[in-house]
Amino acid sequence: MGYLLGIDIGTSGTKTLICDEKGKVLATAMAEHPISSPKPGWSEQNPQDWWKATVIATKAVRKRAGVKAGDIKGIGLSGQMHGSVFLGDGPKPLRPALLWNDQRTAEQCAQIESRAGGRAALIELVANPALTGFTAPKILWVRQNEPKVYEKTKHILLPKDYIRYRLTGEYATEVSDASGTLLLDVVNRRWSDRLLELLEIDRALLPSMHESPEITGTLSAGAAEELGLSAGTPVVGGAGDQAAGAVGNGIVATGIVSATLGTSGVVFAHSDQPTRDPLGRVHTMCHAVPGKWCVFGCMLSAGGSFQWFRNNLGMSEIAEAKKKKLDPYALLIREAQLAPAGSEGLQFLPYLTGERCPYPDPCARGGWIGLTSRTTRPMLIRSLLEGVTFGMRDAMEIMQAMNIPITQVRASGGGARSEFWRSLQADVYHKPIITINADEGPAYGVAILAGVGTGVWSTVEQAAVGCIKCTKKINPNKKMVERYNRQYAVYHKLYGDLKERFVEMAE
Repeated sequence: MGYLLGIDIGTSGTKTLICDEKGKVLATAMAEHPISSPKPGWSEQNPQDWWKATVIATKAVRKRAGVKAGDIKGIGLSGQMHGSVFLGDGPKPLRPALLWNDQRTAEQCAQIESRAGGRAALIELVANPALTGFTAPKILWVRQNEPKVYEKTKHILLPKDYIRYRLTGEYATEVSDASGTLLLDVVNRRWSDRLLELLEIDRALLPSMHESPEITGTLSAGAAEELGLSAGTPVVGGAGDQAAGAVGNGIVATGIVSATLGTSGVVFAHSDQPTRDPLGRVHTMCHAVPGKWCVFGCMLSAGGSFQWFRNNLGMSEIAEAKKKKLDPYALLIREAQLAPAGSEGLQFLPYLTGERCPYPDPCARGGWIGLTSRTTRPMLIRSLLEGVTFGMRDAMEIMQAMNIPITQVRASGGGARSEFWRSLQADVYHKPIITINADEGPAYGVAILAGVGTGVWSTVEQAAVGCIKCTKKINPNKKMVERYNRQYAVYHKLYGDLKERFVEMAE
């Protein structure tokens, strides 16, 4: 039997996974890499750290799985979207990569919309508005602020595609990740020559375009030696982390939606057609399923808000967890359950790093509203979980207004590990919450894509049906739904009430 390797270049670390040709996961491994914030709102990483982590995690996962190098039949790549790697000749980047959560490019976003003829015209061209996280404004920022770097630039790659280059020597990408550059004609699944012309970006700087399961190159002898794999192993296009995670969750048919609570929070829906939001609050992009599209909303600080609480206000849980070998998040959730549903009206706004969906606003700020003398620590924790979940509901409300059906929600990420948080999601979304037999995220999705590209399965849909099974269902509690509907109605108004104050705070 052959095996498939998935590699996911995340923000905090690189994850690798090996599964067999039936989709059974044999082993996973993780290697961390640092993140830098040179100025407030800036977020950067050294792409060479991704490569080092890829080497470490790939060697580790093959050892854990106990498979021979020659038995790896295909490799799939995923990674954090929107990041920009500027290369000259060779693998050493010209500067650190600007990441998806970097907020320095508000001025460049305004320039892009102006050159395109306004937001509506830009959405018509590339299906999305200009947001600070996207790649195109990063390119303009480097050109305007670091002209010597831009003059030396010969290639601009996304994070996973830098790893592809290190693996194969090929400068290539695929449609799902390229959708997040803001330079792709999403409807026609090709680079937008018109927008490139308007922005004066040379098409030669961009990699070749492929569909996600398509083979884009093979493992070079040098890379194979570093990784402990076999030269000539096929490497498929793969997918951006959101589309890859959706494949790994079986979101390959209309009506099935995923709610992924990681550092960011993403609500992801499959679409047979390129359905745009005219206001640009959610993203329309190419799916990793050839000839299909997706609509998704991304809030920037979902699990990130919970992580912030753990790191800064959960020191006792961290100490207890270390002593007893427990998960500090589980201890915090246990405490949250001591608070009443709705936390006596206390609201938490999860805008700790600005926001993207439904408010593309780098000035948005987080905080608790509604503190009283009765407020307890369990209420603080529970209201945080509730606020993050309300933020996810914002995206679902927009999708339903776009006539995108939602019949079931598949939970994944850290929020799926807690039955309490899954139940909370069912009540807030007013939808059944489903868990599945595999919760390995994007690395699993691109391992499946590698299987499709190398002929293990004929289509992505066939692979998903064969590999992914529903294991548990939580139905919403009618009484709790009514309570949370009232609470959400207040939450939804708070951003508008505070928007101007956020700008003043940022200044």
